[in-house]
Parts: sequence; structure tokens; C-alpha cells
Amino acid sequence: MQRLAFKMKLKQGFKQTYIKRHNEIWPEIAALIKNSGIYDYSIFLDEETNTLFGVQKISGDVSSQELGNEEIQQKWWDYMRDIMEVNPDNSPVSIPLEEVFYLA
Repeated sequence: MQRLAFKMKLKQGFKQTYIKRHNEIWPEIAALIKNSGIYDYSIFLDEETNTLFGVQKISGDVSSQELGNEEIQQKWWDYMRDIMEVNPDNSPVSIPLEEVFYLA
């Protein structure tokens, strides 16, 4: 098991839209994430900077940011591109974070 953390950027004024879309997450996306060995996945928002902070545990070798070869993931990224900073392929700009402390 690995724990991974990363940050992404939400565009100004889209907090409620982001929350709504994730509260109504497509079952196919949830299944893809879970079936890829990703679990205990949370996303937090720093409202001062509009920075999204994601934390997930993985039991395999793939994080949620590495599912871009899946068609449903590409569709989700297309759906989210209007409210987040994205790369040319519409994947969210995601910056891995280094763990510097952990207390179990």
C-alpha cells in the first residue's frame, strides 16, 4: 500500500460546481478508480488559493492521475476542463507532493 498526495488548481468561482460534480460522480469513474486499486481517496480545497489537495491510497502501481488511457477517464477530464487548470489533453494539472511526515 502506498499513500499519494497531489495538488491541482480549481478556477475561481467553481467550488460549488466542483462539489456537485463529485457528489454526482459517474458510476463508471468510481468503478474505474476502485478497480484500479485506488481507495481511501479524498480531495480537499484551500479556498484562499483555490488549490485542490488530493490524497489516496493505492494497492497497485497506478494512481488516479495515471488512468488517462481509459476512455471514460478522458470523458471525465473533458467534463471537468471548464472548471480546473488542465493540460493540453484536458487532464488536470497535477503536481505530486512529497510526504515529509506521517503519524499512523
